Amino acid sequence: MLLNDDFLLATPLARKLYHDHAEHMPIIDYHCHLDPQQICEDKRFDDLTRLWICDEGAGDHYKWRLMRANGVPERLITGDGEPYDKFLAYVHTMERAYGNPLYEWSHLELRRAFGIDLTICGKNAAEIWERANARIAEPDFSARGLMRLFDVHCVCTTDDPVSDLSWHRKMRQSAGAAVVLPTFRPDGLMGIDKPTFSEYLEQLSSAAGLEVATWDAIKEAASGRVGYFHAQGCRLADHGMNSFRFAWADDSGLQRIVDNALCGKTLSHEDVDAYQTALTLHLMGEYERRGWALQLHMNCLRNANSAGYMSVGADAGFDSCGDQAGFVSELASLLDAANGEGALPKTILYSLDESQWMGLATLMQSFQGGCRQKLQLGCAWWFHDAFDGIRKQLSVFAQESLLGNFTGMLTDSRSFLSYPRHEYFRRVLCGLLAEWAEQGRVPDDEECLGKLVEDISYNNARSYFGFDLNR
Repeated sequence: MLLNDDFLLATPLARKLYHDHAEHMPIIDYHCHLDPQQICEDKRFDDLTRLWICDEGAGDHYKWRLMRANGVPERLITGDGEPYDKFLAYVHTMERAYGNPLYEWSHLELRRAFGIDLTICGKNAAEIWERANARIAEPDFSARGLMRLFDVHCVCTTDDPVSDLSWHRKMRQSAGAAVVLPTFRPDGLMGIDKPTFSEYLEQLSSAAGLEVATWDAIKEAASGRVGYFHAQGCRLADHGMNSFRFAWADDSGLQRIVDNALCGKTLSHEDVDAYQTALTLHLMGEYERRGWALQLHMNCLRNANSAGYMSVGADAGFDSCGDQAGFVSELASLLDAANGEGALPKTILYSLDESQWMGLATLMQSFQGGCRQKLQLGCAWWFHDAFDGIRKQLSVFAQESLLGNFTGMLTDSRSFLSYPRHEYFRRVLCGLLAEWAEQGRVPDDEECLGKLVEDISYNNARSYFGFDLNR
């Protein structure tokens, strides 16, 4: 049977590790793009399409990419097409998607959230639509209801430093709900080469309560916002390093760069690199002083389809894996500089270029110490979040460091239906460990391996990030 209870679990030990150890562990989703307002207001959904595919321009861009590949017109993806027509377009896309992780994820979503075990195909479409919408209409089916269903203890959203975090503050007063914490994502502050930089500094001035028009003021405001986020429970930062080159500049040089940016002058690549390097190092020191973890998401090629970007917008399925040469060497210089200043925080390294995983895994080992697994190789992220990618990331982590310390899976998603990705990851993990046991590479010991599975599934993330999960 498609996706039965033992899906991906090929041996008795794999099945025991999953069903007796992984399956019952709660979820900490420490990196996602859910809207905190929707969580706070306990958003409800009109129908399966608006929950599953697209809701007023927002939705699951993983699905959008596949639908475009199947020739579906944009009006049935992000446009004004009828919800049922969009649903049918996705169903017919799934009929050609064998081997794609979305095929497996989508079936898991129907099974776990709706109790529907039908194969996604044209002949079952009407029944899936009717049964799913009936479930959506039930009183307990909502944003928070889905979190309860999947036993989500904590999610970390992705938030701009200028955010007042008002929705997070309101949620902290909600007893019994999942803990929802902010994550500090300074893309706007890093974007000194963007035409909106001056406007962004005005927003930062308002949020920080000081005029931000100098390099020193930028650092002061950034530090103040880190402190504000910390008071709201934030324990992670997330930097989107689509590309990065390490460059030095002294304070006078950095002031010149800021002055030129605010005057609307075009900055050289070297000036942009120097500003971003200096600001990253400053923020790393702030994170380290507060015990935060820094996530570095690297080597993404954003908005490659400029016409699609102009028409639909960012985060709409027009991104891909990047390939910046020499990235590991540039990162090594950054980590070394931060370490030399006593400003290297706990750090998780993600790259969309899997050829860099070995470089990153060995680089991180050069900077370990001070706490358990201070540096981590991030989970198989985005396009690698599939069977082969997960197995490879786990194998590289195990080969070069201590897999038992790994903080495990995250969704990186905008969808409230994405939690079965944690299940998928745990099944792959249990299958791989059982395979190693069968090969004699690790003990054929359920108690030993089961503890490791439980730690990777939940316990390590809770202790590593230091979340207060008193619920």
